[in-house]
Amino acid sequence: MKICIASSAGGHFIQALKIVDFLKGENFEYFFITHFAEHIDQNISKNKKLYFITDPRRNFLKFFKSLIQSFAVLKKERPDVVISTGAGTAVPICYLAKFLLRSKIIHIDSFSRVYKPALVSKILYPISDLFFVQWGNMKQKYGAKAIYGGSLL
Repeated sequence: MKICIASSAGGHFIQALKIVDFLKGENFEYFFITHFAEHIDQNISKNKKLYFITDPRRNFLKFFKSLIQSFAVLKKERPDVVISTGAGTAVPICYLAKFLLRSKIIHIDSFSRVYKPALVSKILYPISDLFFVQWGNMKQKYGAKAIYGGSLL
């Protein structure tokens, strides 16, 4: 099984790296898609397949560029599952993978979202096959599909 782990840089990427801890020992092939940020330490990403796309930052032109870049990576890698830890970078990846490749989508709401739903989570909730929250009280903010999974951190 091939897994795409999609996130923005920063805290979302740190959470994405934690997912790999759960995959160790299993027979999964995985790769990351994020946007370039100087603070992504090359030692962290060492020995990991990592693709950089444009951060859409709620800008239509950047979103379109991100969409094209995401399409190119997804066409090449063809993941069975996309696991997202969020922010804007994950939106084009998840929608393309879901509707073009029929990939399963797993979204993990950000650890920083304690009281209020994130915009990316609201956008990805309808297409997610599994939707996890990291705070128990956030389960009721989304709906019946939300699963309290505890913290990645």
